[in-house]
Amino acid sequence: MDIVFKEGQEITQSQLQSLYEDVEWFAYTKDMAQLEKALAHSLYVLSAWEKDHLIGLIRVVGDGLTIVYIQDILVLTSHQSRGIASGLMKQTLEKFKDVRQKVLLTEEAPDVRHFYEKNGFSSCDAGTLVAFAKMN
Repeated sequence: MDIVFKEGQEITQSQLQSLYEDVEWFAYTKDMAQLEKALAHSLYVLSAWEKDHLIGLIRVVGDGLTIVYIQDILVLTSHQSRGIASGLMKQTLEKFKDVRQKVLLTEEAPDVRHFYEKNGFSSCDAGTLVAFAKMN
């Protein structure tokens, strides 16, 4: 099946909820109106589609000039390990290739670390920079 990446594609609330709940990001789906607003206010959203079925997305916030922050990248569990997340990341990094700082925070897990390192990111944990996040 062909996977198509789309910028600015309208995503329905039910499509969004299905994707986020499939990957068990339930904290996001507790308030779907807020999640929809977050996407609408994002600097960039790139989605992955199989026909009319939303199978993944990447969401970026920031100024788009000096810094971008990759807030979300997710792919349906049934479609993982097929290069979709890498495709989303590659297209996003190409779009923001002239931006000096590209940042993301994620959990510490070997497969997650490998994915980001494979896509050109390096960890701040061994250097002089430390990333902090406050989760509610």
